[in-house]
Amino acid sequence: MTAATVKVKAKSITLHNLGFPRIGNKRELKFAQESYWKGETNAEQLLATAAQLRRKNWQWQQGLDWVPVGDFSLYDQVLDTSFALGNLPKRVANLSGSELDNYFRVARGRSVNDSACQCVHAGEMTKWFDTNYHYIVPEVTADTTFSLNSERLLAQLAEAKAQGVNAKPVIIGPVTYLWLCKEKDASDRLTLLAQLLPVYQQLLAELAEAGADWVQLDEPVLVTELDANWQAAFAIAYQALANTVHKHPVKLLLATYFGTLADNLTLTVNLPVAGIHYDAVRGRAELPTLLAALPADKVLSLGVIDGRNIWKTDLTATLDYLQPLVADLGERLWLAPSCSLLHVPVDLANEEKLDGDILSWLAFARQKLAELLLLGKALNDGRDSVATALADNVKAVNSRRNSTRVHNPAVKAAVNSITAAQGKRVSGYTERAEKQAQHLQLPLYPTTTIGSFPQTKAIRQARLAFKKHSISLAEYQAKMKAEIEYSIREQEKLGLDVLVHGEAERNDMVEYFGEQLEGYAFSQFGWVQSYGSRCVKPPILFGDISRPQPMTVAWITFAQSLTDKPMKGMLTGPVTILNWSFVRDDQSRRQSCLQLALAVRQEVQDLEAAGVNVIQIDEAALREGLPLRKADWQHYLDWAVEAFRISANGVKDETQIHTHMCYSEFNDIIAAIADMDADVITIETSRSDMELLDVFEEFAYPNQIGPGVYDIHSPNTPTQAQIIKLMQKAAERIPAQRLWVNPDCGLKTRQWAEVIPALQNMVAAAKALRSA
Repeated sequence: MTAATVKVKAKSITLHNLGFPRIGNKRELKFAQESYWKGETNAEQLLATAAQLRRKNWQWQQGLDWVPVGDFSLYDQVLDTSFALGNLPKRVANLSGSELDNYFRVARGRSVNDSACQCVHAGEMTKWFDTNYHYIVPEVTADTTFSLNSERLLAQLAEAKAQGVNAKPVIIGPVTYLWLCKEKDASDRLTLLAQLLPVYQQLLAELAEAGADWVQLDEPVLVTELDANWQAAFAIAYQALANTVHKHPVKLLLATYFGTLADNLTLTVNLPVAGIHYDAVRGRAELPTLLAALPADKVLSLGVIDGRNIWKTDLTATLDYLQPLVADLGERLWLAPSCSLLHVPVDLANEEKLDGDILSWLAFARQKLAELLLLGKALNDGRDSVATALADNVKAVNSRRNSTRVHNPAVKAAVNSITAAQGKRVSGYTERAEKQAQHLQLPLYPTTTIGSFPQTKAIRQARLAFKKHSISLAEYQAKMKAEIEYSIREQEKLGLDVLVHGEAERNDMVEYFGEQLEGYAFSQFGWVQSYGSRCVKPPILFGDISRPQPMTVAWITFAQSLTDKPMKGMLTGPVTILNWSFVRDDQSRRQSCLQLALAVRQEVQDLEAAGVNVIQIDEAALREGLPLRKADWQHYLDWAVEAFRISANGVKDETQIHTHMCYSEFNDIIAAIADMDADVITIETSRSDMELLDVFEEFAYPNQIGPGVYDIHSPNTPTQAQIIKLMQKAAERIPAQRLWVNPDCGLKTRQWAEVIPALQNMVAAAKALRSA
């Protein structure tokens, strides 16, 4: 092979990225946001931090042929799109202040320049497809209009070009954007397509004029089931965009991810775009069908590095299936991660305390791009050019595959021994409810909270001091007990009916439990954005799960000893622990979930034995685990509900089981939620103005329910009148005898100064409802 031949091959495989984590290597964006919201810094300082983070992100993506621009956001990329399209809710459209003021008003109900009395209703928030990322739901009505505001995207494109970045603007495609919208009246959002398309055409023209060669249009809705009207919308939309592209020198890369195309495959490959990105991690089995249908003039970008999980890629196996494609597609083959790397931590190099073996099995965002570059070099220059790196990868993959730390025969035997009886309560709900009412003696409209109270500066400092060995275990426990006692005394003053211990000792609702289970590992800096400034550090589920000892019993029984009121034991459910972890990919998710269910079941039984008669098992992530295609839902729901019931149902009738779910649409899985057979379920309804309860007009939900009346993700304080109004709406659908009054989620992210007045209003509202 001649040197000239090698040079040509080196250009044949195009490497690119769909998106990069925006939070920063040390969560700089989070701290800049929160400092700005507190008034400690100004808008210029916030925007300067954002610019620094973009610069660093682009530097870390050097070596790629195309680097995404527009993937960075101050809060949420869907909200950014709404502002770019001029689609602002009417309640903020005419308010005074800057665009940034309105941006944060929609995001969190208040700008930094607003007082408490100037707050507005924050935008509804829900999960981004089947991830734990939350987006702000766009709102539309029959009279919605769109107008282009391209300043943010064009500025970032110019910024990238000035720094020598080969930039590829990234925007949410028009059909997916409409699909994400929520009608606030009786209109059909799809009728707005004709008004929306000219704005997208104008945006593409401006991007072309600004020097963009390729534009990435994200259309993940193509991996869902679409009816004929939505499929037709794609044909209409992309023909209109093709007409624009014909007049301007810019190429469109249509990006799909998170699943297979299935009945949308033929539609997708025939859309008039220059290239298609396909998730070959989740859709590998469908790849031959896609290749057979792909027109000869289209680029095919394959997502071959998992953008949703943190395990190293088996590079040799990946090269084995890519090698023939290089011969078939040549320069039409592009390689990328499967989706935006928004869903993984930034850099594994930060981890200094992870076990060496486990560290060798992992890849975070920067490492995933290194894997991508290595694949490109191997395909362009031959495997010998990266022989050492490939050998290291084989060693790491085999180490994980064969590790005795991963496989525990006793745990597998326990799962295989699960019986149907373990998933059933002794008696039906009606009989249980009577016994629980006699035992607990609660009033009508009982009040409670979801579990956590503010994680104060003192709590965080004590936790940090303990981790640094600056204080002893006994000193740390004493500080946490003092915080628990404080939260109980405050709840007693407020007059809440069922108390919680406040979770002062817990860092995170999943990580806390994972730290006490065999089969989990933990990063120091593996932060991932959940929404806005909220970052989570998912634990790493690498092996078979078991519970060596009780996890919460000592803390809950201490809390119960401080009060005569009922105390809720607070646990995270097996499905949520699973869905909010980085999960092993060498066995089924069902198998891992049932292992977790047995561990939680042991904890539930120990709590009951210790005298705790109200136990909440949070399943906040139940819905986000749903497959994106409804045809696959039932299989998931069967084992997810089975896992919850196994965890919850080993108790006597008098023990009241609660569960909690937040920030998802539940109406279409309400039958499965009822099958969970929890005595009480609490859900988020405050941002949606109780719309989530509409399903109960047709579905006779049999058990008790607490519709969240206090939006804890906003700094705004709900009034007594607002809470009464929401509960009256709920009582139109659920009998008052089965209604609870509670916030919509835990209170750990709020301050006591915000929490107290909100809960005072909540308790006062409940008392007013009882006397009405």
